[in-house]
Amino acid sequence: MADLKNYITPEGYAALEKEFQFLIKVDRPEVVRVVSWAAGNGDRSENGDYIYGKKRLRQIDSRIRFLTKRMDAAEIVYSNTQTNTEQVFFGAWVTLFNLSDDTEMTVRIVGQDELDPSQGFISWVSPMAKALLSKRLGDAVRVMTPSAETEYEIIDIRYI
Repeated sequence: MADLKNYITPEGYAALEKEFQFLIKVDRPEVVRVVSWAAGNGDRSENGDYIYGKKRLRQIDSRIRFLTKRMDAAEIVYSNTQTNTEQVFFGAWVTLFNLSDDTEMTVRIVGQDELDPSQGFISWVSPMAKALLSKRLGDAVRVMTPSAETEYEIIDIRYI
């Protein structure tokens, strides 16, 4: 995964930045305050606030390092500037018609840090996205999932 580019939408990058700022400016200072207070209470070996606080600080620092690396490697893709709107590229909203059960679904191809299946956000490295990328309006695509192979027709492509 280290050799993959970190493509991300502007909204996804903003979400990473927001989380980073919250951790740096709000969460970490509060935990440091609690740990300092707990350290002043004497025996640290049985001090739950101190022990939990130190553990939480390590988690926060680890997440800050992760977010820093992801933001440094980010390549923001502005999909609203896409000119070839009849072809699927990163950032596209794609409406699919399931040829097996006559249902529709809409997905958006986003970065790995933006994955949210409940909103239809799929990672550009997922099997579904890989099947869709570079396809055109009206194309049929086959997607292999753990349970079965499903065929879809692309019925709409939007870039917002």
